[in-house]
Amino acid sequence: MLIKRIGYYLVGLSIGCIGVYFFWQKKQATFDYGMDARTLKTIRIKKRLFSEDAKNTMKRFDVDTLKISTILYNGDVDFSKSKARQKPCAEYFITGKRELENVSLYVKRCDSTTTIEKVIVD
Repeated sequence: MLIKRIGYYLVGLSIGCIGVYFFWQKKQATFDYGMDARTLKTIRIKKRLFSEDAKNTMKRFDVDTLKISTILYNGDVDFSKSKARQKPCAEYFITGKRELENVSLYVKRCDSTTTIEKVIVD
């Protein structure tokens, strides 16, 4: 009797887990709880602008907007080099990961826009 109940429980749990997996996958929900993830998300959702300096560097080193978006999606925010509490626009230093680890961004986040101020290629 106990084995039967455990079997029903495991079958129901498995079906529920699969259902939740597909439900959340279709909603494209993200769970941005860390400091880096929250900061990068708020930068990504605002209108993105590029300074002339950033545009010139991007042309010179062949850095396109896809690479910038990749860094803004999974980069590391260096809070020691950032001015997160600066008013009216906070400034963040973001470094890329893996194949983009030699590219860093200096980003200014205002109320409605995000400006890529500098693109630094090492």
